[in-house]
Amino acid sequence: MSDLSTQEPVGHSGVFAPGRRMLTTGLVLIITLVAFESMSVATVMPLVEDDLGQLALYGWVFSAFFLGTLIGVVVAGTAADRMRPVVPFVIGLIVFSIGLFIGGVAPSMLVLVLGRFLQGLGAGVMPATAYVCIGRSYPSELRPTMFAMISSAWMIPSLIGPLLAAWIGQTVGWRWVFLGLLPLCAAIGSLAVFGVRLVPAPLHRSTERNIVSALRVAAGAGMVIAGLGSHNLLIGIPLVVVGTAALIPAFRRLTPPGTLTARAGLPVTVSVRGLLNFGFYAADVFVPFVVISIRGESPVMGGLALTTCSLLWTVASWLQTRLIVRVGARLLTVIGMAIIGVGSLGMILVLVPALPVWFALIAWGIAGFGMGLAYSPLAHVAMEIAGQGQEGKITTALQLSDTLGVALGTGVAGVLVASIGSLTGSEITALVVTFVVAGAVAILGSVLSVRIPGQRELT
Repeated sequence: MSDLSTQEPVGHSGVFAPGRRMLTTGLVLIITLVAFESMSVATVMPLVEDDLGQLALYGWVFSAFFLGTLIGVVVAGTAADRMRPVVPFVIGLIVFSIGLFIGGVAPSMLVLVLGRFLQGLGAGVMPATAYVCIGRSYPSELRPTMFAMISSAWMIPSLIGPLLAAWIGQTVGWRWVFLGLLPLCAAIGSLAVFGVRLVPAPLHRSTERNIVSALRVAAGAGMVIAGLGSHNLLIGIPLVVVGTAALIPAFRRLTPPGTLTARAGLPVTVSVRGLLNFGFYAADVFVPFVVISIRGESPVMGGLALTTCSLLWTVASWLQTRLIVRVGARLLTVIGMAIIGVGSLGMILVLVPALPVWFALIAWGIAGFGMGLAYSPLAHVAMEIAGQGQEGKITTALQLSDTLGVALGTGVAGVLVASIGSLTGSEITALVVTFVVAGAVAILGSVLSVRIPGQRELT
């Protein structure tokens, strides 16, 4: 079975060329759907917490999503190296829809956490499928453009998603943010299937089965987060120890050797993607909370902070398509990670009552620009290293590190805010510590990024 990237000459190799038009449209649409969900839920979460209570589970609403995504990513990546990607894609779409319904009718924060887990399980299939399709169906010179287009798919959701979600939450209720996405899910999902179905199965099909390892990673990460958040040391310490013991061997099995030690080459590329997401999302999850609950602004202002971030992320993503050939992925990642650190630390200024709240737009816009510079180049490097028939395996490693970084970042942030806030009686202190930790992780990623392969090593 032929690869789409070889079906037409390079001279006709635009991403919207006849042989790729439907696939490109499908991939952009499906990421748009995920973006709408992400931007909308993050915006209304302060309203959800006001209704359902249980601030201790606030971080788990996000962590559960990404723990589910861990499993979805591995299952989809493994399946894509064994069959046509459209098969796991359709299953993931169905599970994602079920999770939206449960989230919309949730009577408690705990049920919402369950719904978010199912959303994550289904959503994990979508970026994994997209990466496999890009690696298998586009030539090297088109991949930076495709990764930029996927980032650009966040533009419309970032412009109208938070504002629309805030309006829905304030008028008809936050539940309709979940339920209202179901028709969109059906329409966009149906169109995306027509594009993804064009991608063939690999010529040499993998025999690897990684579902057990994926479950161990998700379970281990969940126990670590739960243990860190426990106020009972007799429960918390064993959970952290057991969770770490389950997580590390399974993670090592699913990623290139040397990922945990950031060995130069593909391993550090995978590990930096995890640090990138940890540093960014540990702060991102509490940006609306700071604006709405701490500074007393409307959900619209909280949504604007996320919108500014996403817009500058998109701008930087297109900028990197021009710069990556000139300066290489390594330098872009080093600079991008450092900028994320600056943005995370800048959020501390928003906690100062004497300063205007629109500092949040500046600080988080800076962080978004850093993400745009660093995110896509890492994916480009990984796909350049991947061999034919290994796209799913490399995608699994990259997306696993991605999602684990988000899950641990949001989970640790939630633990820090709940625990330090409880111990000190000050949410401000807890948030300062959280933003400092997020910034430090991003700066660490910047330092390690010097080990990413340069232009000469990839050619």
